Amino acid sequence: MYEQISHSLLNSILDELRPEIKRQNLRHFYTRLGANFYAIHSLFSTLYGDRDDFQAQMVRLVETMAEGYIYRSEESERLDMSREQDHNWFLSQKWVGMALYTNGFAENLADLANKIGYFQELGVNMVHIMPILKCPIGKSDGGYAISNFREIDGRVGDLNDFQKISEQFRKNDILLVLDIVLNHTSDEHEWALKAKAGDPHYQNYYLTFEDRSVPDVFEQGMPEVFPETDPGNFTWNEEMGRWVMTVFHDYQWDLDYRNPDVFIEILAIVLFWANQGVDVLRLDAVAFLWKKMGSTCQNERKAHLILQLLKDCCQVTAPGVLFIAEAIVAPGELAKYFGEDAIVAKECEIAYNATLMALLWDGIATKNTKLLREGIKSLPSKLDRATWLTYVRCHDDIGFGFDDRDISAVGYEPHSHRMFLIDYFSGKYDDTSRGLVFMRNEFTGDARICGSLASLAGLESALESGDQARIDRAISKILLLNSVIMSFGGIPLLYNGDALGLLNDYSYSGDPSKANDSRWVHRSKIDWEKAALRHQRGSVECRIFTAMKRMISIRKEISAFADFNNRELLHSDNEHLLCYLRFNPLRTSDKVFVVANFDDHPQRLELESYSRYGINPRGNYVDLFSGVRPSQYEGCIALQGGQFYWLSEN
Repeated sequence: MYEQISHSLLNSILDELRPEIKRQNLRHFYTRLGANFYAIHSLFSTLYGDRDDFQAQMVRLVETMAEGYIYRSEESERLDMSREQDHNWFLSQKWVGMALYTNGFAENLADLANKIGYFQELGVNMVHIMPILKCPIGKSDGGYAISNFREIDGRVGDLNDFQKISEQFRKNDILLVLDIVLNHTSDEHEWALKAKAGDPHYQNYYLTFEDRSVPDVFEQGMPEVFPETDPGNFTWNEEMGRWVMTVFHDYQWDLDYRNPDVFIEILAIVLFWANQGVDVLRLDAVAFLWKKMGSTCQNERKAHLILQLLKDCCQVTAPGVLFIAEAIVAPGELAKYFGEDAIVAKECEIAYNATLMALLWDGIATKNTKLLREGIKSLPSKLDRATWLTYVRCHDDIGFGFDDRDISAVGYEPHSHRMFLIDYFSGKYDDTSRGLVFMRNEFTGDARICGSLASLAGLESALESGDQARIDRAISKILLLNSVIMSFGGIPLLYNGDALGLLNDYSYSGDPSKANDSRWVHRSKIDWEKAALRHQRGSVECRIFTAMKRMISIRKEISAFADFNNRELLHSDNEHLLCYLRFNPLRTSDKVFVVANFDDHPQRLELESYSRYGINPRGNYVDLFSGVRPSQYEGCIALQGGQFYWLSEN
């Protein structure tokens, strides 16, 4: 009955397709549509089945997928088929990513092609080009307030420039990652302009209300994302004479996914960019997609259904394209964005491991790994065919969203510990870290931290002091943090300038459009003359870049670093050490014992206590990163402050 129903439903839809679509050669499309159709129809029916126009909307949905397939290039179709056959291709240890703003890393898209040599020199082969779609000047939220989803912002280039960089990336085996903002548009988007003009069709693209009665109920359960600059979640629009839901900024209007027109429009946009040569689409703000009164309007079940439907539709048209879930949510909610299947990701194949990122910074501040280890134990398991993005810094702020139960379990009081972290990274203790406080909520006391990796790790203050020992410590911390994301499991993602020790840039405060957003302090523009110091022996840039380059090169050669749920966290009696085992599931003799010392002082690793994990306490070990044998004495290995080892028995 399952197949009979599916075939009957599919045939009725295909009969209604426009003639110009029926005439196309759609052999692979129909094969994939048949395989995915029952799930697509079921999801679309769950979301929109109570509407009178359901059948017509279903036809539009299939036509949108078909049109996307018709415009798919032969090269993209070849990649689709290759990736379908090697469906775990992205779990390999060979992928290393970098996120960047085009005009922070290069002058524009055309100039970005001239920087491909830098990626190859470092070993990066996956590049996330931060949002480059058209945005209003001064009201862009760093590129996430889109006024045209199909047009490149003229300040960085045009679609022709984008297609050229896409071609260059493919020729050089570099994956291209691009943002699609799913939750909202700019209030200057065509849809919003038509809504302001009174068009009811486009007013239904957004959540708008005549008075405050419904918004006031929503507000009771919804937190504030930007309490300092944009308190509340609704904005009055005088032109329209209605309240609009604006969860982020007052110029970002939240889309209403209860309307199938919205979903189909967004699907068409996703497929449009898939057809421009994008390999991975980063789906922004996915936790916010479905709004429900009486809730926080985050992580709603129907938000997951929207993502499942989007994935199934993309699987039909462009199955080689991956999704990244930008969901910075509690650990228990995070893994749900992979989907509900036990093995295969049914929503997004990749998700940010924001919890690990925040836990690493806790280790830097406390100089111990108590909470880091407890938090890792509480991390939800990923699906077999899914992976994490592991990162130390990104374009955004750092929020310390650990589970309160984990904080309490290691002997800290949750609120006061978070306040300690904010104070530590804003330099209130010893001025080592040079972070800026971001979006402090005066009612709750909550806040986040901004700053570049190097400045947060103490390099900025160390360079000012001229103290070589402090400079060495800061560089050790930078490399320690990166050693974890390179070896932990997942795709390591560097941020623009991290491999050069780029410091905070305080010049943003002189720009009125950026002055009230301290995240711009770590969105620095690379000075390429200074970047050339990476080739000057002994310079800070050279020390960091050379070490990162070596780390990436070695990672790519170690099969145990591929991401097949092949990591075991090891208990350590020394609270300053983070220890875990990576192994090749197909050849368990291929093992790497990772040890990281988060303290500034030397520590010892007692090998005997790890014999129950298969670690030979009398083995001869070599550090794969440095190529040297660590000092051993009476079954112990010594680590200097901030040192790490990737140990392999030789």
